[in-house]
Amino acid sequence: MSQPTDDHSTPARAPADAVEGIVPLIPMVLPIVGGVLIFLLAFIAVSMA
Repeated sequence: MSQPTDDHSTPARAPADAVEGIVPLIPMVLPIVGGVLIFLLAFIAVSMA
């Protein structure tokens, strides 16, 4: 007979949380996105004037 492929002796690891993966990047991403947003808003204001 064939052996079962599931090994229940080792505990299954929980999948990584998406929020925990993003949190360390916030100090770099937030100022960059803020700068891009300010540039886009200034471009819109100049083009409408």
